[in-house]
Amino acid sequence: MQRAVKRDEHDRRDQREQRARGLRRAVVCAAAVPVMLIAAGCSSDSGSGDKAADDGSTKSSASSSASPSPTVQAAAYKSIPDACKVLGKKTLEDLAPKAKSGKKGSSDDASTRGSCSWSSLDNNGVKGSQFRWLNVSLLRFESDVTRGSGEKLAQGYFETQVQDAKSVSGAKSLKSEPVAGVGDQATAVRYDLKKKEGSFKQETVVARVENVVVTLDYNGAGLAGEKTPSADTLNKLAQKAIKEVVAAVAEANDGGSAGTPSSAPSKSASKSPSGSSSKAASSSPSKSAAKKS
Repeated sequence: MQRAVKRDEHDRRDQREQRARGLRRAVVCAAAVPVMLIAAGCSSDSGSGDKAADDGSTKSSASSSASPSPTVQAAAYKSIPDACKVLGKKTLEDLAPKAKSGKKGSSDDASTRGSCSWSSLDNNGVKGSQFRWLNVSLLRFESDVTRGSGEKLAQGYFETQVQDAKSVSGAKSLKSEPVAGVGDQATAVRYDLKKKEGSFKQETVVARVENVVVTLDYNGAGLAGEKTPSADTLNKLAQKAIKEVVAAVAEANDGGSAGTPSSAPSKSASKSPSGSSSKAASSSPSKSAAKKS
């Protein structure tokens, strides 16, 4: 009977151990399931992220390739007139009455730069002489994608020309004033120069119309005891002449009015000309007077 009791106890112990082992396996399996789900979820998210990243990269690449190349507004005026033909006969007679013809300055490109000068000497022998010298320079700027529009480049050159006119060595009684009704902007600079040949009155008028800059230099002197010309008279004549030159620039571009061209803008944006001064054909007032006196 004791053996039967021991056998029953042994059987119950075996059953308890089997149930315990079964419970441990269930706990381990239950714990493993969330880990697997988490791993599967992470794997799924990672794939979505990679796809999104790929899509973003593709879109960015497509956007970059589709971006337009740099552009700049085309220049309004495509040409300039012959500098020796920009002034009418009557105007030339008023400014340089004894000038026979204009002297054209050298230019490597007549469509972008040009100049012409007139020299007049009214020689009255022992009673003295009246000297006049006139120079007209034109410089046209084309638009350039790296430097900017032709109008912007012309505006910069206009300011440089005005500053140069104000910075002449030895200038006395200098006066600068804007000139209304001439192109898009215009400035007149006047001053006196005392030289051994005589007392010179200098007038420089700089005007910009769209992408073209016009510089008009006009000076006069009374030589050998002759009376010095009036600065106001020279100033009025110079302003009259600059208006004709600006009108000639517009006329050379399909007849557009000054400051408002009717011609279509140039389709091409070629390299703009150098910003160097186009007054290469002109000389200083004193040098001109010295040659003619």
